[in-house]
Amino acid sequence: MPNTIKKQYKNSLIKNITYTAGFLYITICILTHSKISLYYALLGLNLWYEKMIPTLLPFMIISGIMVRMNLTEMFTALIYPLVRPVFRVSKNFCYCMLIGFLCGFPMGARTVADMYERGSITHREAGLLLAFVNNIGPVYFTGFVLPLIERKLILPYVSGMYGIPLLYGILLRYTVYKDINTSPLHNTRSTDGGLLANIDASINAGVSNILTLGGYMILFNLFNMIPHIILGSPPKILSPIFEISGGLTLLGSSCPIYTLLILPFGGLSCIAQTYTCIKNTDLSIASYTLNKFVLTGLTALYYLLWYILSPDTFLL
Repeated sequence: MPNTIKKQYKNSLIKNITYTAGFLYITICILTHSKISLYYALLGLNLWYEKMIPTLLPFMIISGIMVRMNLTEMFTALIYPLVRPVFRVSKNFCYCMLIGFLCGFPMGARTVADMYERGSITHREAGLLLAFVNNIGPVYFTGFVLPLIERKLILPYVSGMYGIPLLYGILLRYTVYKDINTSPLHNTRSTDGGLLANIDASINAGVSNILTLGGYMILFNLFNMIPHIILGSPPKILSPIFEISGGLTLLGSSCPIYTLLILPFGGLSCIAQTYTCIKNTDLSIASYTLNKFVLTGLTALYYLLWYILSPDTFLL
């Protein structure tokens, strides 16, 4: 057997053994610590049912209908004159931006993937969009996060959460992605069946996506039981790294600066869900993750400057 094949076989064997041991350990933990595992599974399930379904599913369905019926360019007609001089991009690019910022994660990634698969945006446009539009949604941020950390001011936090990605997107557009062609594309896939057929397809796709999101939320919240069992108490600092919603619920208002810095990263569950959205394309999850780290660093710089320039108002 050639050395290369032996090495590949060895690496594959080690990986399989590692995965098997890891999931076997999780299974044992579920069986031996049923109360702890039930707590974290229910935490993910409740957050999915109470927060994600009502806020995301309607947007998923409506956006799916608009994409399938090629209505995105008309939808963005009002704001396109404001976006085009800054980004020099198409109306379909503008639509992805709008949905990404207004609806938040994972609608940003889902919309980008849908538009790219239908030929409405190019590979380079999709890569640029993924770098800055797939963030925590404003309804979630202002309605859940800010009340949770008990902050009095609103504008500085909203500016940091959404102004930084927007400026980062502009910077990337004129540096890394300066080669993007500004000529508009048109959908290459025809829309069949009329309104009712597209509503049906969008509902099916939306329900499938929201169920997948729920599975990820339950699974990654469940991972919190491992450090809980090892340490003997809930892993409040580690929890948002696994799954952002459940983690922030556990963390509460105890560490607001940490909460604000972990939000741009989004947690491992968000990265896994983004991969689910783009897995049928040739878009890079590694590039997406790298940009998340960059945005986290830029957010840290933002709050550092706020502390230096106005320490009296810092984190009010």
